[in-house]
Amino acid sequence: MDERIVMVDSGTGLKLTEEQLDERSAVATVQLRRRGVRAGDTVLICLPVGPDLLVATDAVIAAGGVVWPLPADLDTPTLHDRIKESCARVMVSNLPQALEAADETRVRIIMSVADLTDSHPSPTGC
Repeated sequence: MDERIVMVDSGTGLKLTEEQLDERSAVATVQLRRRGVRAGDTVLICLPVGPDLLVATDAVIAAGGVVWPLPADLDTPTLHDRIKESCARVMVSNLPQALEAADETRVRIIMSVADLTDSHPSPTGC
């Protein structure tokens, strides 16, 4: 049986199949919903182009959210301005400059890529 490749990571050469995308997106969708993402919620995504960005985007859409992409190469002040403009309360990012830029904004939930793949919530529920 042929596996349909949907993405090849240019940095690592790793391939993401359609089945892997569906599986990872389903888990990520559950994690977003557990963190309170509901239909119509704006979710910022600040990740480099690659499989994680694709999975996060797919999951936000599946959760009924609105994807607000932020380029991963923006400087902190520009990121801060864009985050404030979005009025979002949820962001998916691993990037230090994005985490710093979210200070003093409406963002209250910051999820890393690892948070999207963890099928077991932390004991604190955070």
